[in-house]
Amino acid sequence: MTGRLARRIGSRLTAGAAVVWAVFTLVFLVLRVLPGDPVSLAADADSGGAPPSPATLAALRAQYGLDRPLWQQYLSAVGDFVRGDWGTSVVSGRPVTTTLLDALPSTAVLAASALALGAVVAFGLAFAATYRPNGIASRVIGQIPSVLVSLPTFAVGLVLIQMFAFGLGVLPGFGDRAPASAILPAVTLAVPIAGYLGQLMASGMREAAAQPFVDVARATGASDLTVHLRHVAPAAALPTLSALGVLVGSALAGAVVVETVFSRAGLGRLTQQAVAAHDGPVMLATVVVSAAIFVVVTAAVDIVGPLVDPRARSTS
Repeated sequence: MTGRLARRIGSRLTAGAAVVWAVFTLVFLVLRVLPGDPVSLAADADSGGAPPSPATLAALRAQYGLDRPLWQQYLSAVGDFVRGDWGTSVVSGRPVTTTLLDALPSTAVLAASALALGAVVAFGLAFAATYRPNGIASRVIGQIPSVLVSLPTFAVGLVLIQMFAFGLGVLPGFGDRAPASAILPAVTLAVPIAGYLGQLMASGMREAAAQPFVDVARATGASDLTVHLRHVAPAAALPTLSALGVLVGSALAGAVVVETVFSRAGLGRLTQQAVAAHDGPVMLATVVVSAAIFVVVTAAVDIVGPLVDPRARSTS
């Protein structure tokens, strides 16, 4: 068992490293073919709008290594990235690692809050939709997850701002200085998560409700509520756990929209600003870090899944 687990961990780590390397290579190449010159933008900003001289542009390109052949730039970038030297922002001049460390905690709190809230709402919807599956209310509730998934994230955010910030005035709509300012962004990001998880949980509960062990549990005299809570609902735990990697990726992607709508500092907004400013070092770092987080979570779920569900061990 220990040897199999070690091989499984080694396999997932190798595959994860390959994915991160592929993402790094793809983003590096894309940045080199995108229109726009970040060095010219940085020079314009430093010169106060006056046209920069050719000597200034040449010096900046040499500073960022952009005057070397592409293969040399790539090998140098890979080596620096592995050593933890992620370069300097072309726009702000700050080290990229410092910029990321400043932005990451806010996004981590937002994503974790949205995942927790989405899981709670999803469980409530799935439970209500499957407890009395033939009732009208259950059928109506069963359609809610599909609606939540289809709602545009930016539209949900704008509606929440209009209702609770401008209309009722009970919650801040922008910024991230007060703890309460995280509520509306977390709810916005939790909406599609709750929809996706709700569909998954409801499907798992319906499948479990048709299994023989449920009939055995009812034969012991347990009430329908007890059977649903203790036997049917836990059966949806493994599919939900398996979806965690996808949900983390969805939360990181959604953070780009949510942090922009709510004017919050974070990894998502940093990515959006880097794209707008053609800030290559920051763009490369944010995308690769997001990919690494996704890979780590997915690998962890893949490793833990067979340990918490004996049914999955035979297929691992």
